[in-house]
Amino acid sequence: MTNDPKNPGSGDERDPLEEMLGRLFGGQGPDPEEIRRAMEQMGGPGGGAMPGFDPSQMDPAMMQQMMAQFQAMMNPAASGQSGPVNWDLAKNAARQAVAGTDPSVGSFARREVDEALRLAELWLDGATDTEQSGLIGEAISRAEWVEATMDSWRRMTEPVATSLSRAMSAAIEQQLSRQMPEEMAGMLGGLEGLKPMLQNMGGTMFGLQLGTAVGEIGKDVLSGTDIGFPLAGHTLSMLPVNIEEFGDELSVPDDQLRIYLALREVARMRLFLHSPWLERDLFAAIEQYAAGIRLDTEGIESAAANVDPMDPESMQQVFDGRSFIAEPDATQRAALEQLELLLALVEGWVDVVVAEAAAPLDHAAALRETMNRRRASGGPAEHAFAALVGLELRPRRLHAASDLWAEITKTHGKQYREEVWRHPERQPTAEDLVDPTGYAGRREEQDRTTDSLDDELRRLLDGGFGDAPQEK
Repeated sequence: MTNDPKNPGSGDERDPLEEMLGRLFGGQGPDPEEIRRAMEQMGGPGGGAMPGFDPSQMDPAMMQQMMAQFQAMMNPAASGQSGPVNWDLAKNAARQAVAGTDPSVGSFARREVDEALRLAELWLDGATDTEQSGLIGEAISRAEWVEATMDSWRRMTEPVATSLSRAMSAAIEQQLSRQMPEEMAGMLGGLEGLKPMLQNMGGTMFGLQLGTAVGEIGKDVLSGTDIGFPLAGHTLSMLPVNIEEFGDELSVPDDQLRIYLALREVARMRLFLHSPWLERDLFAAIEQYAAGIRLDTEGIESAAANVDPMDPESMQQVFDGRSFIAEPDATQRAALEQLELLLALVEGWVDVVVAEAAAPLDHAAALRETMNRRRASGGPAEHAFAALVGLELRPRRLHAASDLWAEITKTHGKQYREEVWRHPERQPTAEDLVDPTGYAGRREEQDRTTDSLDDELRRLLDGGFGDAPQEK
């Protein structure tokens, strides 16, 4: 038995570089010794273009991760990639991000969540005229949350993800074409042989980073609608492990925290079911904003210069703490303002309704303050997501919206308040957040104007038909 000098003690095991090239090129790849010599001539084991890369010293898990990424880039269809972004890789990265601290949900935790959600439905009956959701609640793990919400994350981020992935791939291809020595390019069959990988590298990197960002949010989110959207569709869900960790920072009994969070989850879902247009308009505002995003091409080219295609860690870090999104234009700002207004109106309504429904809880006031502060400021995971795709999902004017709904409730009652949500044209505006007491008067004036226009149109049509020739 002989030991491989590049992998001491390995016996007859293959050289890691030989194995990597064999898997990449199907056994028809270049001689690993020639590749190694060329890399050493470029500045050490990894060369100047690939600093520090030495397969013989690589951790087996890291090697496996790198191979998976390479195979995804070389054969995107096999890895589920049908466009510029590798969404399957994003989902896997999200699941990996939550895997270490994600215990399965036990029967006791499931029963606690089920009871809290059922109680929340009953308590909300006295605080809102919206109908019960009719949904069966469930306790879910972080991984189950990732599975349930990934389609929504894709819907929200696809426009910017596509643009950014293509721009990054083009920048990397341009950078590598300038840096790769002719000798190595020849051994690899020229850049043409690497084009499939280079064209998909941006999508791979973005998929990894987006998945990691979603996974980090999955460690913080408390329920299915916690960020203000029905990300998991029309379901009621809560995450016991996250609620437990969140509760460790509070001086509140576990059962009261669980009931309060259940009230917020059920209230939001009742609202989305009560107002089908609301979910549509929220996603439309996001899509309108994302479709107009412009990229910082200089920043992308600068980042591409630091990408080592052979180093998974450098590929994952390229987006860390950086935003390649240019300042929004007027159209984008209008879409963003509409999104922030809708989010604030939803959270303000939830705040007012839950405050009334939670009256039996001793710690309701403290929990209300804590949740509003948490929702308005966001956490590190939300900020990382915002930097990545240029989109913040926070209700900046939550307190003003809460004051508006409280004023409407006091002046006109719950039935009037809930009727406001029936039609998008009756939605409060930014002006109403500044002057809550004037909302009803402005809507009445708007209704009179609309009725007047309808009457004039009806008279015009009646007159036109009256002048038409009569059949004999």
